Amino acid sequence: MQNVWRPLGRVFSPIAGEPWSVSHAAYPTALTLADGNVRIFYSTRDASNRSSAASVDVAIVGNRFEVLGDPRGPLLTPGARGSFDADGVTVSSVIAHDGKLYAFYLGWTVLVHVPFTNFIGVAVSDDDGQIFRRCLSVPVVGRSPENPFTVGYPFVLRDGPGWRMWFGSHLHWGQQGMKMLHVIKEAHSADLVRWTPSDAVVVDVAAADPLEFAISRPVVLREPDNSLSMWYARRRPHYELGFARSADGKHWERRDQDLRFVGTAETWEDKERTYPFVFDHSGRRYMLYNGNGYGREGFGLAVLEQ
Repeated sequence: MQNVWRPLGRVFSPIAGEPWSVSHAAYPTALTLADGNVRIFYSTRDASNRSSAASVDVAIVGNRFEVLGDPRGPLLTPGARGSFDADGVTVSSVIAHDGKLYAFYLGWTVLVHVPFTNFIGVAVSDDDGQIFRRCLSVPVVGRSPENPFTVGYPFVLRDGPGWRMWFGSHLHWGQQGMKMLHVIKEAHSADLVRWTPSDAVVVDVAAADPLEFAISRPVVLREPDNSLSMWYARRRPHYELGFARSADGKHWERRDQDLRFVGTAETWEDKERTYPFVFDHSGRRYMLYNGNGYGREGFGLAVLEQ
């Protein structure tokens, strides 16, 4: 499989404006609209580092793109004090179903003994993504014996009559700072709201790489032969991009060495590329991704080489 990407440039760079949007444009998440344009949802932060959801529309034709109009937001804001998402919301998957948009997101809670905890929420929009309301006030995937610490980075894909989610899970925290072991697991649902997580690790950190401690932000596409491809961020300790293949979505073969970029990196992405979102559009395959500072420098677009 060809997995060589050509950067097309930075699509969006955050500019301090509204109080809810002071910095960052992280976790770019694409949804193709009926008019052929692409709506990109992203996470932006206020002065207290609390994240809200926003979006911007982009026209993409071949190797060219054009931002259409100003960003919209806030589409979804932090929850009430004490809730699982009181310190921020970060959308990472948007599904169009039955005339509605379902946004799956990380809910952030800042803690004392460890930096944070995340649980997965879902919100719905009846107005084509102008505003989202929470389906539930509690997580749809939360803490459990199988996922005892923190879960996040959900990506949802149609799976026969139901739905399938791949998400990140902490297996443990280290003694200080951001030291952790973070892997990819999966869950299943019949209705997009009630989810049953599996206890199996589907993509683990690389045993042969002592520097790697986290795999996060999975995005999965079904290929014409019905196999599955996954792109993700890997932390070792700086962020890089990774790739895996699977026949059934449960057993994955990591093939990070197959993924590469051509050309010269621009200054906003010259140290890191992370948080990928891969999607097919108008006969081509594209990747949205963050550069340095995991969203502080905005997000860019790459196209798969043919």
